Amino acid sequence: MKVFLSIVMLLVSTCISAQLATKEAAVTIQGQAVTWMHYNPDNPYPLYWGARLIPQINYDAQLNSRSKLDFEVSANMVGDVGLQIPDSADWNGKVSPYRIWGRYSTEQLEVRAGLQKINFGSATLLRPLMWFDQVDPRDPLQLTDGVWGGLMRYYFLNNANLWLWVLYGNDNVKGWEFVHSNSNVPEIGARFQMPVPLGELAVSYHHRVADSRDLNGLVPAFDKIPENRIGMDARFDKVVGFWFEGSWINMSKDLGQYTNQLNLNVGIDYTFGVGNGLGLLAEHLLISYDQKAFAFNNAINMTALSLNYPIGMFDNLNTIVYYNWYDKQLYNFMNWSKQYNSLTLNIMGYWNPDDYNMPLQANAENLFAGKGVQLMLVYNF
Repeated sequence: MKVFLSIVMLLVSTCISAQLATKEAAVTIQGQAVTWMHYNPDNPYPLYWGARLIPQINYDAQLNSRSKLDFEVSANMVGDVGLQIPDSADWNGKVSPYRIWGRYSTEQLEVRAGLQKINFGSATLLRPLMWFDQVDPRDPLQLTDGVWGGLMRYYFLNNANLWLWVLYGNDNVKGWEFVHSNSNVPEIGARFQMPVPLGELAVSYHHRVADSRDLNGLVPAFDKIPENRIGMDARFDKVVGFWFEGSWINMSKDLGQYTNQLNLNVGIDYTFGVGNGLGLLAEHLLISYDQKAFAFNNAINMTALSLNYPIGMFDNLNTIVYYNWYDKQLYNFMNWSKQYNSLTLNIMGYWNPDDYNMPLQANAENLFAGKGVQLMLVYNF
């Protein structure tokens, strides 16, 4: 954290110097305010009301005709109350940093340091390369915690691009992780993406050191477990859009069936000429946890389908259905959204099993177990 703050102070001082040297600098203040009401009779607290405020400040300084510095600072302020009328209430709230980063960019280079969002890949609903974020495709806000680190992206003239990153001090599990990182050891990784006939192809790699001592005997306790991830994804367009995405995660120490994790996804999308255009997106995911790599002894299959239909210029209807082939359970979600200039109204409904068991991300919300509805009002300022 001290190193990061030193870097931020250096970037800020550089930015101030740049402002003195050029008139092309600007500060913008924007953000998002959200309130929602959630009703689910199966929850311990059937009625939830909540609010969220994400204020954001951006600073841009044009250094010259080919390079610039910019900064973003935002916070996530959220609170909610669960009500069991008339017996009890459960109040929760927190204030945390959402994004804090500084960036230097040119026509072909981008270097960003701080608390930021890093995501990539071709899949949308069932993402093997969800390594550093936890975006839920059903979330209208697409919120996710960021990671502390540095990211460099270089864009070649043939549309290929190279990513390099270093992460440090991230204590929470990210993406598909179930074991925390050792916060004293940096994480490093890279990604190379290049154009191919009909689309793009990319290869990704990430290395970290995990710490399993807080899992209470679920797996053997080690303070340092070197972990390597290899990912590959590609997307093509020929009449329809189709893609594949895969990730293999290997722990260097024996964690039983959690020593190796393999995620494989294939998907397709197409827009039918029905009315205003009916968009269909389908994906299938194979998840396998095994002591030996590629053994497929503990495989789970999931299929996801999304239908999207724009009712008009300002109304949109979207439904997402997941099917878990292991326990033969359906997870259903529908959202109608209406845009009013800076306001968006979302009316969401879901019908899911009471034993919510969808292995999509490490901290899936149990609020979506059972049947319920949610009204959400979003104001962007």
